[in-house]
Amino acid sequence: MNEEDIKRRGLIFVGRHLPYNQKLIDRAKILRKNMTPAERRLWNGFLKTFRFRVRSQSTIDNYIVDFYCPSLKLVIEIDGDQHCTEDGKNYDRERDVIFESYGLKVLRIINRDVFVDFDSVCRRIDEFVNGFEDPPVTS
Repeated sequence: MNEEDIKRRGLIFVGRHLPYNQKLIDRAKILRKNMTPAERRLWNGFLKTFRFRVRSQSTIDNYIVDFYCPSLKLVIEIDGDQHCTEDGKNYDRERDVIFESYGLKVLRIINRDVFVDFDSVCRRIDEFVNGFEDPPVTS
């Protein structure tokens, strides 16, 4: 996406940050303070101390994502039941296309999995990250 497209869509683009909608900042702060139970569980139980810095409720483009890891260009979304409808799936696909246009990877986790099998969710995130991390440099 070029600079004209970004401006036309009402987004702000500063330095190395991804384009974002300034009008979403206050909403993101509210969401950060009022995470869903699944988001709170994953944040407090795993992502808050993840080996890579993760931000909760970050603004990207015209969206607020549940979690974003800038160094890995990774978006983690916790999907509730509304994401299982046809409309929800279509909306998610549209969002994912936009995120991918910025070079981001999107990992979607089903809400109930966070409660039913938390360890498996954490392993899935680790495996996902390990799948695209640069291998260590050897001499």
